[in-house]
Amino acid sequence: MNLVIVESPSKAKTINKFLGKKYKVKASMGHVIDLPKSQMGIDLDSFEVKYITIRGKGKVLQELKKEAKKADKVFLATDPDREGEAISWHLANALKVPDNSCRVVFNEITKKAVKDAFKNPKDINKDVVDAQQARRVLDRIVGYKISPILWDKVKRGLSAGRVQSVAVRLIVDREREIQSFEPKEYWSLEAELLTDDKKVILGKLSKYKNKKIEIDNKEQVDNIIKSLKPDDFVISKIKRSERKRNPSPPFTTSSLQQEAARKMNFTAKKTMMVAQQLYEGVKLGRKGTVGLITYIRTDSTKLSEGFVENLRNTIEDKYGEKYLPAKPRRYNNKKGAQEAHEAIRPTDLENIPLDIKDYLSKDQYKLYRLIWNRTMASQMESAVHDVLTIDIENGDYIFRQTGSELKFAGFMEVYIEGKDIEEKEEKMFIGNVKEKDTLTLKEYYPKQHFTQPPPRFSEAMLVKLLEEKGIGRPSTYAPIIDTIQRRGYILKDKKTFTPSELGYVVNDLMVEHFPKIVDTSFTAKMEEDLDQIEEGQKPWDKLVKNFYFDFKEELDKAEENIQDIQIKDVESDVECEKCGRMMVYKLGKFGKFLACPGFPECRNTKAINKELDINCPKCGKAKVVERKTKKGRNFFGCATYPDCDFQSWDKPTKEKCDICGSFMVEKGRKKKIVCSNSECKNEKK
Repeated sequence: MNLVIVESPSKAKTINKFLGKKYKVKASMGHVIDLPKSQMGIDLDSFEVKYITIRGKGKVLQELKKEAKKADKVFLATDPDREGEAISWHLANALKVPDNSCRVVFNEITKKAVKDAFKNPKDINKDVVDAQQARRVLDRIVGYKISPILWDKVKRGLSAGRVQSVAVRLIVDREREIQSFEPKEYWSLEAELLTDDKKVILGKLSKYKNKKIEIDNKEQVDNIIKSLKPDDFVISKIKRSERKRNPSPPFTTSSLQQEAARKMNFTAKKTMMVAQQLYEGVKLGRKGTVGLITYIRTDSTKLSEGFVENLRNTIEDKYGEKYLPAKPRRYNNKKGAQEAHEAIRPTDLENIPLDIKDYLSKDQYKLYRLIWNRTMASQMESAVHDVLTIDIENGDYIFRQTGSELKFAGFMEVYIEGKDIEEKEEKMFIGNVKEKDTLTLKEYYPKQHFTQPPPRFSEAMLVKLLEEKGIGRPSTYAPIIDTIQRRGYILKDKKTFTPSELGYVVNDLMVEHFPKIVDTSFTAKMEEDLDQIEEGQKPWDKLVKNFYFDFKEELDKAEENIQDIQIKDVESDVECEKCGRMMVYKLGKFGKFLACPGFPECRNTKAINKELDINCPKCGKAKVVERKTKKGRNFFGCATYPDCDFQSWDKPTKEKCDICGSFMVEKGRKKKIVCSNSECKNEKK
């Protein structure tokens, strides 16, 4: 009997189905061995690393040791990344498994991929383990050395992360850029013009004496209008062309997180959690448990040759020959991408999203469909737009109308990539015109504008920036964002991030006293160094030693120079009913709450409930308030709770159902108004 060890029970269940009776598959439940929590675990003289069994994992490890002793051979089939390699290495040492030919790696959990991997077991890659170990040690040194300073000088319980601190700085810098932004006035001028057959051309002033024109104020636009001759608008040039739009490459970890945030409002953490479920396997009726997508932590856009061939056949069968390019599309990976990995794609094209919808949760279906459509579109023909540009002269001025019309949908039949900032596309002018036609002026439309500050980061924009700047790697984007939110350094408001007062204080302290730690270039260079360790080009301990000796100088100066920083709690207008003090605002895991400043003598706390201008549908006396569950989910209830126990997940409205008389609620992203009575199907826009 052979023993196979993976991280999770769901993955074990899927793999067990493929391997048969000669194999026993057990789960380690993630890491079983790690650095100790109560101490640094690194000797800063010799740089020896101390590993211990994680608290609560002793029983799991003992069970695995027991099974390993009985097994003819032990295979370690943890995930195909640095963390997975490190888990295998720790298991091999703990179970006394020879590290040669014990490692099994596959990028998708399908019968063929798993069987092929077990035919070709590998040695544990110590270079990959060293890269992961170096990251853990670097993070541990920064966190365990800077955090006590923050406790002493700012506030108890604070912590600093090597990569997380850079992300906080990006958000703080953006917010200060927005605050210091000074809007600049500018004007545009459009002319509504009529053709002989009364068709409208809306020309926008674009050039003066063949140079781009900029209008700074109303006086300038008034002078331009005065100098234009109403009867001298003549079409000087008509240009017809085609514009091709190519599909986006298949998903990497970063692009999946961005697109799931844009299209479905998923957090990066939620995206990775749902994607992990799809990767490890979902039960599809008689098919059993099936891994639906390839490995989810990847920065590669490559697709295997066999999969591309199947994909092209599917496109031709489903959409027709005209939707299939003459040659397969190739996408360039960014520098440093792992060539051995594939992009995130479906494992089997026969698992069509709609066909398996009933077996998936709502979130699983949404994400799987997104991955399916993006993969399909990535190998389809380009979309083609007809573009028409009309230039209209009036003396030295040129007005222009540009419009486009979809001629051939191509990949857009299946999928269109979302945008962080939507672009307005003008429609094609429909009418018969030719050069030297004279147009009749109907109206001028001068319009005042002001330049806008840069936008705050949404989750998608922040992930994109982290990737562009080389901060972290595919497996770290979600934990980075989740961590800085949990620590209260950044707040999410209307889908964008802003720094908290605490975030400003900690960031400014880090920038002043630890400039290297929060420098984006330095952090990106460190990621490149970790990649070189993985490739066997650099010893891990040398990198850590060089980092620590420079860091220690900053640390010694900081401990001497940092002054105590007091963060005062903001007082509210709510009186504590237990002791009479005015309550203050505090920041917790799920946002702000009210607390008595008399702690620990008085431990009174209150949730901050947003009151709606809607009377309770049940008692009709008090207002409805927005509350949060212990897990942070919003719901609506009566302000007099527990006297009135009205509760609703959906936001109530003032309307009553004109069919059954129940109260109506807002539902869904499109804010449909539906009856709260599940048996009544009344619905309004």
